[in-house]
Amino acid sequence: MVGELEFERPIIELRKKISEIREFTKTADVDLSSEIEKLETRLEKLEKDIYENIKPWDRVQIARHPNRPTTLDYIAEIFEGFFECHGDRTFSDDEAIVSGIAKFKGLPVTIIGHQRGKDTKENIRRNFGMPHPEGYRKALRLMKQADKFKRPIICFIDTKGAYPGKAAEERGQSEAIAKNLFEMAGLRVPVICIVIGEGGSGGALALGVGNRIYMLENSTYSVISPEGAAAILWKDAALAKKAAETMKITAPDLKELGVIDDIIPEIKGGAHKDVKKQAEEIENMLKTSLQELLKLSEDELIEDRYNRFRTIGEFSLAKDYIGVQ
Repeated sequence: MVGELEFERPIIELRKKISEIREFTKTADVDLSSEIEKLETRLEKLEKDIYENIKPWDRVQIARHPNRPTTLDYIAEIFEGFFECHGDRTFSDDEAIVSGIAKFKGLPVTIIGHQRGKDTKENIRRNFGMPHPEGYRKALRLMKQADKFKRPIICFIDTKGAYPGKAAEERGQSEAIAKNLFEMAGLRVPVICIVIGEGGSGGALALGVGNRIYMLENSTYSVISPEGAAAILWKDAALAKKAAETMKITAPDLKELGVIDDIIPEIKGGAHKDVKKQAEEIENMLKTSLQELLKLSEDELIEDRYNRFRTIGEFSLAKDYIGVQ
């Protein structure tokens, strides 16, 4: 099946079996209602066992699901009157990043997010959600505009990473990312960042300096992909599953480490199962966060953002390992 995930196969097979028995009862003069009831009870228990014990690699697969909702999907469900803005006013318009102005509960906001495609043609057009430097410069242009007109900024993060091609490097990929990090730190409006799929490396960080950082339950946020880490650490990309378990890239791990502020729950099986319900969860989190952040002054917002990153994560001093007194 298209989009079938490996860890979900027992559930899919049992559902198929139940469906086949139901079809059989319609055509044959046989009452199998008790058997169907037993299988449905078994299915309920199986779903609970699998979805409540999802492994890191399973979350990686959900985050990469071809039908997982994108930035534009959430914009359509959560915001009103979205007006997309194009171009960086320097080189071109990068469709791997969408940005624009909309209203959230009547409040004007600026929305910026990575955008991948839903099929091969769209993925090629949007470069598989991997921005060039002009994409980050477009994002920064909209951030500065939002800062000028006092609009809160909402960033949706969903990229494997910034595009690493020769042309992107020639046009200043590293500088564009670094400039965004620097400028976002000093924005005088609330900035809320939400990882909705994959949050990969500097390509994700360039939209990730916010007062609040959230992750969908089955999204990932990491400096490198599990395949890339496995290739570096063990010289074998096939060990990606092992890497995913050791890298601490899932929402529960990062919440425990203090890298993110909170986790936005997903329905069983992932956000792609019901976009509307997932959008409602994001909407509730945005509403709560904006109510809190809009009470702060400009200086307090900058200080809040500084403290948020100053205290991020856990660390140990080198002397703890080498015996320095």
